[in-house]
Amino acid sequence: MEEKGDGREGTAEPVVIGRSEHSISRRNIDPDALRILFRLHRLGFTAYLTGGAVRDMLLGKEPKDFDIATDAHPGQVKKYFGNAFIIGRRFRLAHIHFRGGKIIEVATFRKDPGPDTLDLPSAGIAPQFAFGTPEQDAWRRDITVNALFYDPVSATLIDYVGGLTDLRSRRIRVIGDAGERFREDPVRIWRVVRYAARLGFAIEEDIGREIVAQRHLLSACSPARLFEEFCKDLLGRQTRLIIADLREYGILRCILGRIGETFETDSLLFNKVCSLLDIADREKSLRRDLSLTEMSALLFWPWAEPLLAGVPPDPYTVLKKAFMNAGMAVALPKGLRAQVIDILAMTGRMVRALRDGNMRWSMRGRPQYGQASRLCFLIEQNRAPKEGESFENLFQQAFPSRPTWGAKRRRRRRKKSPALQ
Repeated sequence: MEEKGDGREGTAEPVVIGRSEHSISRRNIDPDALRILFRLHRLGFTAYLTGGAVRDMLLGKEPKDFDIATDAHPGQVKKYFGNAFIIGRRFRLAHIHFRGGKIIEVATFRKDPGPDTLDLPSAGIAPQFAFGTPEQDAWRRDITVNALFYDPVSATLIDYVGGLTDLRSRRIRVIGDAGERFREDPVRIWRVVRYAARLGFAIEEDIGREIVAQRHLLSACSPARLFEEFCKDLLGRQTRLIIADLREYGILRCILGRIGETFETDSLLFNKVCSLLDIADREKSLRRDLSLTEMSALLFWPWAEPLLAGVPPDPYTVLKKAFMNAGMAVALPKGLRAQVIDILAMTGRMVRALRDGNMRWSMRGRPQYGQASRLCFLIEQNRAPKEGESFENLFQQAFPSRPTWGAKRRRRRRKKSPALQ
C-alpha cells in the first residue's frame, strides 16, 4: 500500500497491514508481553508492540526485547500491574518485572517538545517529552524502521512514517529533516550509524552528508550520555561493524578525541582493532559475553601498545596521562578507567615476558590479572582462550625451563657465621 499525503506529521493516513499481508505471528511474541498488551486492551487502553521487536520479527530475526507503547500513563500501569516499577527522569515509564530477571518496558505515547521548550544541544541534555498520540509517538522517533506498531488484538501493522517501505528497501531514513533532528539531539547521529551497521542497511546519501556536517556537535553532548551510547556499542552485537562505520563517517575523533583520531588516520593500527573486535563478536555470538572492562581494554590495546613498547619506568602513569590528554568526549568513569589501565599495563608486561622470559609473577595477585591474561592470550593466539588456557600456558611453551607462578624455588642456605659454629 502507498502512503497518502506529503510524508509529514499529521498529513498522511497510516498504512495498516492486515494479518494476511505480514509475517508477524503472536507465537513469536513473548507470552508475558502478550499478556500485558491484552490486559491493557481489556482495561480500555490502546497498547501496541513497537520498536526493535516489530522490526526484527519482520526481518525474520529473534527480538532481544519486547517494548510496549500505550496511552495508559505510568501511574495507571503501576496501578494495574503490581510488578511494575516507575523509572526515568526526562520521561517516566514503567518496567514490569518477571522471574529470571526479565523486564518488559511499557512507555506512554509521547511527542516531541515545542521549539520553546527544547533544550539546547550544547547543554548536553536530550529533549524533554510530553504525552502524545500514537502518530506523534511514531514521528518523534529517530528512524522509520523503529517506528512501526503491531496491534496484537487485530494482528495488524501500523505505519505512520514509511518504515515498511524502508524495511523492504533495506535503508536507514531519519524521520523528518535529518539536519534539524541532528541539531535537536546530536546523539541521533551515533544511533543512525549503529542501526545501519547492525542491520546491514544503507544510509541515504543526503543523511550521510548531514552526519558529516553535524558530527562535531557530538563533542558538546553530555559525556555521561555519550558513555551510555559507548556501552551499547561495546556490549551489544556487531561491535566491529559499528566502530568501522563510526570511523568511516569521521565520528571516532569526535567521541574518543586523539585516540579516535589515531584510529581514523592509522589504517594498520585500526586493522588490529578490527581483528580483536571480530574475536569479541564471535564470543558474543556464542553467548560468552565479555565485560565492559574487557571490551574497553580490547578496543584501546592497539593504541596503548606503542606507549608500552620497551620497558617504561611506570606504565600506569604513562597510560593515565595518555587517557587524560586524549580529549575524549566520552566520559569513562574513574573506576572503569583505572581498571582498563591496570589491564593494559599488565597485558603489556605479559606480551614482553613472552619475548624476554622475564615475568613478575607477583602481578597474579592483582584483581584484573585474569582479564589481562585473557587479553594477552587473545592478542597472541588471535582467538579467545578455552577453558584451562591462559597466559601461563603460553609462557611455559615459550620458556619451558623458566619457573611460573606457584613453582617451588630452591631456597639458598645461608652459611653459618664462624662465631655461631
